Parts: sequence; structure tokens; C-alpha cells
Amino acid sequence: MFDPDELESARLPRSETPRGFWLAELPHLAILALTVAGVGYVSLTRQPIATYWALLAVIICGIGIAIGWPRARANGRGWRLVWTQALHWAAFLIAMSLVFAPSVQAIANADITSLIVLILVALGTFVSGVHTASWRMCANGVVMALAVPTIAWLDQSALVMALCAALVTGIGVLVLIRYFRA
Repeated sequence: MFDPDELESARLPRSETPRGFWLAELPHLAILALTVAGVGYVSLTRQPIATYWALLAVIICGIGIAIGWPRARANGRGWRLVWTQALHWAAFLIAMSLVFAPSVQAIANADITSLIVLILVALGTFVSGVHTASWRMCANGVVMALAVPTIAWLDQSALVMALCAALVTGIGVLVLIRYFRA
């Protein structure tokens, strides 16, 4: 059962140096970077990438096990952690495969599919953090979840943002021309 008082990350060995800090945070940053890369790829190509998301789920499962292993092993629950994470992510892989099913893809475009999968990965990552007692993994899930409405807003307002960027660039060019003439 989940005990909120135990929600403390089973940390990798961490030194006081910045290098040690970044090494300890690397798994969490990798999850976020891979998620952003997947969302970016789908946004550019407008093609669903089921294999990528499935691979990302397996990677997050492995990171979750690695993060939770020291604490689970110390409590005699190491293999229980492995099985719960494996079953947890297997369930999310099944849910993702349903999203990529041809009958669902017939009514959902690539943008909607990527947002649904991102919601599933965010939920899976958050719940994985709860199971491994890792607040950092939970935070990754929250960041991914918050990215969903942000991505939807950016996708809807891309034309407005492009026009604003063109306007700012035009003004900048005019200012530079005037500066170099003077």
C-alpha cells in the first residue's frame, strides 16, 4: 500500500559536485527529453509512431525499476517491484495499442493520437513514481500531463505565433537597416 510518508526517491549515489547531481538526475531528464522528441516528431511529420511510444514505455519501466530497486531490495520487495512495474507498463502498452488500432485511427488524426498517447505515458509515469516512491518520477508525469494542454494550445495558435514572429523579425530588420544607415 502507498504510504505518503515514504514518498522519497530511492536515490542513486549522489555526490555534492554538480557532475554527481546531473548523473543522478539523468534518468529523469532522459524521460523528459525522449517524450519531447516523440511529441516533436509527431508534430512535424503528422505520423503516429506506435513503436517509439512502446519503446519509451519500456525505457520508463526500466528506469522506474532502477530507481525503486535500492529501497525495494532493502525492504525485501525487489522482485515485487519488478513484477508490479512490468504489469503496470504492460497494461499501458495494451492501452496504447488500442489507441493505435486501425478502427481508432480511422476517426483520430495524428495530433489527437499523440496527445492521447502522451496522456497515457504521463499517467503511467506518475503512477510508476507512486509505486517506486519516487517524487521525481511523479514530477515527470505531472510535467508530461501539463504539456498536453500546452501542446494543444500551441498547435491551435501556430499561425498566430508565426505571424507574430514574422512581425517581430520584420521590425528587427527595419531597426537594423536604420541602425546601419545612421
